[in-house]
Amino acid sequence: MKVISTTAILALIIPSTTLGFQISPNSARVSSTSLYSKPIDSVNEAIDRRSAIHQIGATAAGVALSSLLLSSDTALAAQDYDDEKKKRILITGSNSGIGLDAAQRIALRGHEVILACRTLEKAKQAADKIKTNIANDSMDAVDAIARIKALKVIPMECDLADLASIDSFINQWKRTQNAAMFDAVCYNAGIARNTEAKEVLRTKQGFELTVGTNHLGHFYLNHLILPLIKENGRIVVTASGVHDPDSPGGAQGVPATLGDLAGFEKAVVTGDKRFDMVDGGQFNADKAYKDSKLCNVLFTRELQRRLDDRGSGVKVNCFNPGLIVGTGLFRDQNQVFTKVFDVAATNLLKVGETTHWGGGALEYMSLSSMVGENGSLYYTSPPGSSKYGEDAFGREFRVSEVSKEARLSDSGKARRFWELSEKLVGV
Repeated sequence: MKVISTTAILALIIPSTTLGFQISPNSARVSSTSLYSKPIDSVNEAIDRRSAIHQIGATAAGVALSSLLLSSDTALAAQDYDDEKKKRILITGSNSGIGLDAAQRIALRGHEVILACRTLEKAKQAADKIKTNIANDSMDAVDAIARIKALKVIPMECDLADLASIDSFINQWKRTQNAAMFDAVCYNAGIARNTEAKEVLRTKQGFELTVGTNHLGHFYLNHLILPLIKENGRIVVTASGVHDPDSPGGAQGVPATLGDLAGFEKAVVTGDKRFDMVDGGQFNADKAYKDSKLCNVLFTRELQRRLDDRGSGVKVNCFNPGLIVGTGLFRDQNQVFTKVFDVAATNLLKVGETTHWGGGALEYMSLSSMVGENGSLYYTSPPGSSKYGEDAFGREFRVSEVSKEARLSDSGKARRFWELSEKLVGV
């Protein structure tokens, strides 16, 4: 790796005080005293996934990013994974980021992976990308051909911002795949608007776009696909640490809260389904994303409660992949600052995670025997845990507490949240 000047490094590490961007110099590795203890933050987790990009501003402009090379451990861990019995796993948002990485990891284990993406073109491109990556990593042409031939990836269209597209996806699956059952379903797709966005964008059905896609789209998909999940199957939800206002990331900007669900309530009463925010407040793009992740957590816990009530063996868990800037989630942000921040957070400050590690977290949640026995849990890790590679899964990356609002919602708010979600999507 090329040597970078001290000035260049300081430009990334020490932002201008006018930007109000500060990071604690202290760091500590998490202890492994208890599986259920809350992980210790190694650095001021410092940064909300999106607002930090804005805050870092022009501080690092002009830095030679090409001199910093991202590196990741590409080995697939064998521990706690049973690949003898091949599984069928669906991943939404599998055309980029951790979804694509997890899809490739799981496919390489010999399992069948359904690439559910916003368009069929994106899904096909994802399948081609996986094949290209495998070919590039193969020893020779013969090895590449054999490995690609053994792949089982099925590209399909499923636009979570359009309930009609979700209907079509399920109908096509039943028609073309003979209603084959799933071992695991991963609700991974997500969008995040530019934090400065003021206009309320909407889904085909009129929902605010962020919550409409990240929560209601998956909610409707879950309603349709649940009968197709095997009795001992699992559901994995990609959440985020920003759902918790008490976390460093969640404390940046306006914190997540669903309030008394006034936005949902009004949208149901009026029948127009046009809410701006779940809590009925004024639209805030950054808060809408945080709220959508809180929705993911409430969905996980309430769905597991309902499955338990009916005696189902399906387990539902959610997880926080950490601060991963180099994914499609940040496509609506300023790309120059995004690239600068990716390098700073992941390589220099060591508070970010690599896309490959995030894909490993999703793979772990989908396949590991250490996850499948219990449900209604939230997995996360201290910032920068990707430096430990695959060894972090089950150690740094482990069960933790959800936010106070999520815990208190179990007494009744989560049920009302579920009922309103049902009415909004029409089930």
